[in-house]
Amino acid sequence: MSEARLQAGGLARTIAVGALARQREATEQLGHKLEAKHFNFYYGAFQALDDITLAMRERSITAIIGPSGCGKSTLLRAINRMHDQTPGARGQGELLLDGQNIYGAETDPVLLRRRVGMVFQRPNAFAQSIFANVAYGLHIIGWRDRAQIAERVERVLWQAALWDEVKDRLTHSAYGLSGGQQQRLCIARAIAPRPDVLLMDEPCSALDPIATLKIEELMLDLRREYTIVIVTHNMQQAARVSDETAFMLMHSQSRAGQLIEFGATNQIFTHPKDQRTEDYVTGRFG
Repeated sequence: MSEARLQAGGLARTIAVGALARQREATEQLGHKLEAKHFNFYYGAFQALDDITLAMRERSITAIIGPSGCGKSTLLRAINRMHDQTPGARGQGELLLDGQNIYGAETDPVLLRRRVGMVFQRPNAFAQSIFANVAYGLHIIGWRDRAQIAERVERVLWQAALWDEVKDRLTHSAYGLSGGQQQRLCIARAIAPRPDVLLMDEPCSALDPIATLKIEELMLDLRREYTIVIVTHNMQQAARVSDETAFMLMHSQSRAGQLIEFGATNQIFTHPKDQRTEDYVTGRFG
């Protein structure tokens, strides 16, 4: 048996004990939270995304995979319009949140970002106390009652599996936390304002395996309340945590990112419909 086939078998076993065991039937019955309909994205004259069409279910985890440069992060950041301040950046077509076009004239990007939280590749804790980091977003959206803020901070630190580790040092600098703890703190900060969607751009790439496992367990817990979209280069991670997977590639001539295949994670990793998908998930390229 070839090495590629052995790798594929290992991924299949990972899925069997992980993703397939997590309420697939319930996920399939949920409605769509995010939809792209013939969505294109440009940086000036350069087209970064070409005709992306897919629908992501609410309270589920969608993984976006593909080699570097294929537009994964561009698509992720387009969901909360993080490119708005980039000269010449613009979206065309439809990118919908609960049926409303994110790039429509009626959409307020500030209000949009309250509904769509973001966690970046490296922890970006603020130079403030642990408590102030988590409470930051609450102050921004107008919370003033100290008791309510304290209650919300405690709740999301519990949700981020961090409360027991930091409850006695909430006034200490967030920089005193380990890298994995800082990333969970950033997740707590992102969910404190109660967003609908949580975007995660390679959230474990800078973490060790133990910290990565904690983040993955946290994602599986958070999917009960949030729609999560994660960009990852880690095939095993995508197989372990996601309900659905989108595979992207760069077009050989236009260099624009294209969606090659989208479907249930089990199907993408074990019975892909496109040969390019099989070649990527089995390690033949990428």
